[in-house]
Amino acid sequence: MGTIIGGLIAGIIIGPLARLILPGKQSISLIMTIVLGAVGAIAGGFIYQLLGGGDTSGIDWIKLALQVGVAAAAVVLYGNMRGRST
Repeated sequence: MGTIIGGLIAGIIIGPLARLILPGKQSISLIMTIVLGAVGAIAGGFIYQLLGGGDTSGIDWIKLALQVGVAAAAVVLYGNMRGRST
């Protein structure tokens, strides 16, 4: 339960960061941006742990960059899937 809540809180920050680094306009709602940010945060953190990343005493910039990258990929995938269905 704590992972889900942490992912949603991270999604509030990471989702808009992911959309900010993408060129052009994405027609995605704020709620979907947060959900995709949470998915990116959780998946990026999991990938970071699989690659051997450990706990740091401060901000782990590599982990954060990976989380934002995964969230950006999720935004692109969602946008492509949504664009094809309409």
